[in-house]
Amino acid sequence: MRIGIIFGGNSEEHPVSIKSAREIAKNLDTEKYEPFWIGITQGGAWLLCDGPDTGWEDDGRPVVLSPDRTVRGLLALGHGKFEAISLDLVLPVLHGKLGEDGAVQGLLELSGIPYAGCDIQSSALCMDKSLAYVVTSAAGIPTPKFWTVPANESVDPGSLTYPVYVKPARSGSSFGVSKVTREEELAGAVETARQYDSKVLIEEAVVGTEVGCAVLGNELELITGEVDQITLSHGFFKIHQEDNPESGSENSTITVPADIPEETRALVQETAKAIYRTLGCSGLARVDLFLTEDGTVILNEVNTFPGMTSYSRYPRMMAAAGMPLAEVIDRLVSLSLTGKLR
Repeated sequence: MRIGIIFGGNSEEHPVSIKSAREIAKNLDTEKYEPFWIGITQGGAWLLCDGPDTGWEDDGRPVVLSPDRTVRGLLALGHGKFEAISLDLVLPVLHGKLGEDGAVQGLLELSGIPYAGCDIQSSALCMDKSLAYVVTSAAGIPTPKFWTVPANESVDPGSLTYPVYVKPARSGSSFGVSKVTREEELAGAVETARQYDSKVLIEEAVVGTEVGCAVLGNELELITGEVDQITLSHGFFKIHQEDNPESGSENSTITVPADIPEETRALVQETAKAIYRTLGCSGLARVDLFLTEDGTVILNEVNTFPGMTSYSRYPRMMAAAGMPLAEVIDRLVSLSLTGKLR
């Protein structure tokens, strides 16, 4: 099976995407799959390369994904002419803007090539945290109390109850996120968030434990990994921004399975599945949640193509449930082509 694997991208999560692609390369069964690696530079150039290892930007040749459904694949430039390369499936290993927000999914829909993961609508919906909150809240699922600050608008610092978290509405990996404990810190936090998105989200802090759930599947047929739990010594979870996350975090410890009662674990998993279905997710997603002392499960955010690095939460949760990354890839391929888990 000929699989196009897209990695890199234009977002601030470009380095994380490369790490995810490298981990997938280690776990891809090349007896089943013939990979075609497509790296997107931070400048937006698409390159057909031998893989995501160091040097791919220098060794790759220009390539585009054809939106023409009669091609159903790539057009690679070589010796002054384009070569058509047909693909059976695309695995978009992209995080953040232009990767998880529906943009590349739209291009893939035009191309007519099956692809792994959420579709245009669910990708766009989950990427915008405020919209995801509106939809899940309407379905009766608790969310944090929140406010949005559109471009060129401001918010009255005196109208908020502190502490709050200020975030870009459409970004990931905690880039541009600030915890604000005093009124005078708010304006600076909003400006920091606006470096990543013109739309800013302000959330009232939830007192509780951060937990997560890996979900795999389509519609009614869903599998969940073991629930994980984040314990913080200070600050907030931002492992992808640390200097050497492979060796551990400076302020967080992740426990898999979470140290919570079995009944609570089941509630977290069922809530994650309900959120996944409510937001129209397919293929896979990581649902991040808060668990309060009274047992309430509250949505934090949904990642429609979660990190697959050696230290990422999604593959660790699935592995703890008995599904290594190689099997996750196999099942994703099956879901993309047949709509069913196998």
